[in-house]
Parts: sequence; C-alpha cells; structure tokens
Amino acid sequence: MIDLHTHSLLSDGVLVPSELVRRAAAKGYRAMAITDHVDTSNYEEVARQILSFASTTRGALEIPVVPGVEITHVPPELIRDLIVKIRGLGIPWVVVHGETITEPVKEGTNRAAILAGADLLAHPGLITVDEVKLAAEKGVFLEISARKGHSLCNGHVAALAKRYNARLLLNTDAHTPSDLITVEFAKRIARGCGLSDEDYNTISMSALDCVRREW
Repeated sequence: MIDLHTHSLLSDGVLVPSELVRRAAAKGYRAMAITDHVDTSNYEEVARQILSFASTTRGALEIPVVPGVEITHVPPELIRDLIVKIRGLGIPWVVVHGETITEPVKEGTNRAAILAGADLLAHPGLITVDEVKLAAEKGVFLEISARKGHSLCNGHVAALAKRYNARLLLNTDAHTPSDLITVEFAKRIARGCGLSDEDYNTISMSALDCVRREW
C-alpha cells in the first residue's frame, strides 16, 4: 500500500507524524505522504513543520515519507497563486481538496486545481467530463478515496477516468489510526468502484513512481 493523502495533528489528524508513519508501516505500507490541511493562513508553518520532519527523519523511518499539503476550501481564484507559493517553500506534493459531495466545497475548485497544476485532486465528487479530460491532459491524478463519505462518488470518478485516460490514485485520507488500510482492503475498494485488478496494479505503479520522483 502506498498512500499519498494522510493527515497528522499538524492539521486535523490525531497522531504526530512519527506515530502515523509507524502505524502505517505496521499495516504493511511501502511509502506514504503526509498532506496536512492548509489555506492562506497557515501554509508556511505547516509546510515548514512537515519538511523539517521529513528531512530530519529521512533514512531513519521504516518507509519513505513524501512531504505534502492539502489545500482545503480555498477560493478557486486563489488556488494557483497558493500552489506557486507552496512549491516555492520546497513542498513536492500538492493535493487540492476537491468538490466532495459531503462538504460545501466551492464550485469551480476542481477545475481551478487542475489548471493550477496540483499533483492530486482529492475526492473530486461529481467531477465533469470536461474536468476529467483536462486532468488527463494536464497529468493531474484523480483520487479514489477510502474515506467514509468521500468514497460515495468513487464509481463515477473511476468510470470517467477509465473512459478518458485520466490517472488515478487510491488513498485513505487518513485522520486516525483506524483509517489506515491493508493492500487487500485497498484492492476491494478498487473492485467496488468497478476497477479491475489490472487497474489496481496500474494505480500502485503510479503511486510508486510518484514517491520515487518526489522523494
């Protein structure tokens, strides 16, 4: 399992980064990203803390950890500038909190994230055909989510991604230890939204490529 969307207590998770990583490793994870929530108010501090953790523990942890952030509920017109600033701080993996149907995310967020060059559009909800085509063109990953609520649109996302050759990642959006999953359960989630074992293998290889590229 490679999970590129998780949260520590640097935002609304419950574990310090070290324990989050340890528990993930104990679940059989091969690598992960820590992607705590940011907006224009806190991105500098969160980025600094995550980068410090990743750099000071590199080589000492059981699995590789990619430092990231999740831009969350930021007005669409501000997303591009914020991504530029975040990348300028040295964060290699930028997630944008997509238009999940379980939260009042502002319309236009999905499109703004794709156009701004986010690495991953998390739980994009009822993403449109045009947005999926744009994600495929721009190389932005779309997320299949293991998280309760956010997973409700997995079938929709998977079907459109396969039809228009958009790239997928399967992540937990973990906030607590119980949110971490095994490879076997991840495969069941993939099958549940209409993906084949071959599709899951492609997702896994994409995740591994992201880790190798970013860290």
